[in-house]
Amino acid sequence: MDLYSGHINKLIDELAHLPGIGAKSAQRLAFHLINMPKEKVNRLAKTIMDAKENVRYCSECYTLTDKETCPICANEKRDHRTIMVVENSRDLAAYEKTGKYEGIYHVLHGAISPMLGIGPGDIKLKELIKRLEGDVDEVIIATNSSLEGETTAMYIGKLIKPTGIRVTRIASGVPVGGDLEYIDEVTLLRALEGRTEL
Repeated sequence: MDLYSGHINKLIDELAHLPGIGAKSAQRLAFHLINMPKEKVNRLAKTIMDAKENVRYCSECYTLTDKETCPICANEKRDHRTIMVVENSRDLAAYEKTGKYEGIYHVLHGAISPMLGIGPGDIKLKELIKRLEGDVDEVIIATNSSLEGETTAMYIGKLIKPTGIRVTRIASGVPVGGDLEYIDEVTLLRALEGRTEL
């Protein structure tokens, strides 16, 4: 038996599909949205649609941006000869919070996972290799310390080594099985400073 009318149930169901939102949180959000003034709901809906229509991948690093290139890639003060490879834009944001990394990034949008049918062609690896044709001194591999992250790191290392470009991996300090977006800045900084040669 449904507790609420069709529109409320539909809203709760849609919100429950968002990551990290369970049934109770979805219900709480639905009631909050219903009780908001109409102009605030319209502004929220317009903001969501604007983001969906205007946000795209940076043409250089593939993070999310609403411009051709993201602010990091467009910043001439950054060290464009050092590229940190991360799995997703949330990992990039986590490293940016440290305020200590001066290089640029490359976002893979995933990790190699044979169990899930995700191979090297399913993530932004070809784009990374193309970027290495430029003037690059070092590639820092900052994938997660999961099985998929380690597999991806080893694969990238084997691809890049023959080019003569220095390839490093972030050091331990990032716990195995941990996602970078949930790790504090100090731990991330220690992992960056203690990176090792692959």
